[in-house]
Amino acid sequence: MTSNENGATYAAAGVDIEAGDRAVELMKQWVKKADRPEVVGGLGGFAGLFDASAFKRYERPLLATATDGVGTKVAIAQAMDKHDTIGHDLVGMVVDDLVVCGAEPLFMTDYICVGKVVPERVAAIVKGIAEGCTLAGCALVGGETAEHPGLLGPDEYDVAGAGTGVVEADALLGADRVRAGDVVIAMAASGLHSNGYSLVRHVLLNQAGWSLDRRVEEFGRTLGEELLEPTRIYSLDCLALTRATEIHAFSHVTGGGLAANLARVIPAGLHARLDRGTWTPMPVFQTVAEVGRMKALEIEKTLNMGVGMVAVVPPSSVDVVLSILEDRGVEAWLLGDIVDRTDEHTDGAALYNAYEGFQL
Repeated sequence: MTSNENGATYAAAGVDIEAGDRAVELMKQWVKKADRPEVVGGLGGFAGLFDASAFKRYERPLLATATDGVGTKVAIAQAMDKHDTIGHDLVGMVVDDLVVCGAEPLFMTDYICVGKVVPERVAAIVKGIAEGCTLAGCALVGGETAEHPGLLGPDEYDVAGAGTGVVEADALLGADRVRAGDVVIAMAASGLHSNGYSLVRHVLLNQAGWSLDRRVEEFGRTLGEELLEPTRIYSLDCLALTRATEIHAFSHVTGGGLAANLARVIPAGLHARLDRGTWTPMPVFQTVAEVGRMKALEIEKTLNMGVGMVAVVPPSSVDVVLSILEDRGVEAWLLGDIVDRTDEHTDGAALYNAYEGFQL
């Protein structure tokens, strides 16, 4: 056997430590922008630190935690070589799960797995995460970048994140607060958000053969630009509502669509009765449905159809909620109400919809 006089190296195996170090240096400026006064120390430690003495003002603080990714939307970012918005999506998917129970998002950590560390690309991803954290009012306290040559291609990556929030036990929102007579208020989505991209890519890119640089008149921009529209972040909007008036529940509309997600905060014995006629889904939803020749039920159980967050409130809170959301630039409308279940053949937690499907 012949010997390798130079010996094996980590770089020869595909892992570039120096590139990783440069990526950290480039991302520091963005991480600093996503800060809170409770954060202790800076980037570079083994763990992010958060001063828990801030919880002293709570009678019984409950910590809430959530984790998520952005799914195959990363394939669009990679194909377009635009990486500074996908982190925004990541934050939205995490913090808006936290705020559903009334929790204030406090901090996030991220995990970026790449086939090859390109410092500028990693920094662009972190920039998007930091900007999303700023919009959500939480800190980015740390993360991990892992290089996996052989597992991912040089231009491939995936992102995931975890967030922590806090809510006073007495202020915890959820199904146990929901009552018959409550009103359901919809908050508009910014687009597809980060759900259902396997379906969207299959229909528009694979089946129809559309290119991402194809201009779609209904969108007023290219297909790629439409598909990369960042997920709307509602956390500060929802917290503003909880501080101003009585809220019974929120529902973050993600995978499973409006029906499945709203059903999670409807207690047994009640239905949510929604009126599809109160809004028209954005053109992207109609395009996916028409090009894919999809049935209404199939697309509704996959995509958000233009509703990204829902609030369930008592009638006395409706005017305040709509006024606050308007002031904050969030389009909102009366979507339906909560009624007693009368159909004995339907699960009490299921969403009841008395209206015909959208004209797609």
